Amino acid sequence: MRHTERHRTQRIGWLRAAVLGANDGIVSTASLVLGVAAAGADSRAVLVAGVAALVAGAMSMAAGEYVSVSSQSDTERADLDRERAELANTPEHEHAELATIYIKRGLEPSIAATVATQLMRHDALGAHARDELGISEISTARPVQAAFASAGTFSIGAALPLIIALLVPTTMLMWAVSGSSLVFLALLGAVSAKAGGAPVFKAAARVTFWGALAMAATAGVGTLFGVAV
Repeated sequence: MRHTERHRTQRIGWLRAAVLGANDGIVSTASLVLGVAAAGADSRAVLVAGVAALVAGAMSMAAGEYVSVSSQSDTERADLDRERAELANTPEHEHAELATIYIKRGLEPSIAATVATQLMRHDALGAHARDELGISEISTARPVQAAFASAGTFSIGAALPLIIALLVPTTMLMWAVSGSSLVFLALLGAVSAKAGGAPVFKAAARVTFWGALAMAATAGVGTLFGVAV
């Protein structure tokens, strides 16, 4: 009977980018809307500022994730090229290096040498990438995937406070946007924790706390400048 295990670490790459994008979308857009509204701007100015934040934020998230993850990918590629050259020039040294890694993990020297021999015979570069460099299929950098995930989820997150701002009257805008955004953040934290197998309440509370702090600080700045004007 085949037993297939599904581990949540396989979701780390896209889950991190998606949660980061959605969280930033909600927090930054809601904070900007609250700051502009607190300064005394009318509903049209608030919406224009919010839409501008959505577009600029989505592009910034995509570019930032792509550049960041591309740098990681370049480093991984350089390490693999160096390892490939070492395998070609000094295979005995690389075999001993791999065997030493397995000995440190608890294998007997003779067994470690046998395992290293068999793994290098099967896929030498793959064995060294995984066990020496820590590069695997799960953790490998994917710049395009990270960029699209961040931009897409940022846009979805940013759209939520904008929809609330569009639907409610100006007199209720600040309370409605702040309250609904905290609910959205709590739901985001809970869903991401559930997908990653982490404690739901702790994740929801953490995301909500920092989101509330950011919105309060921005609203305070908006109020200060509004009063000054």
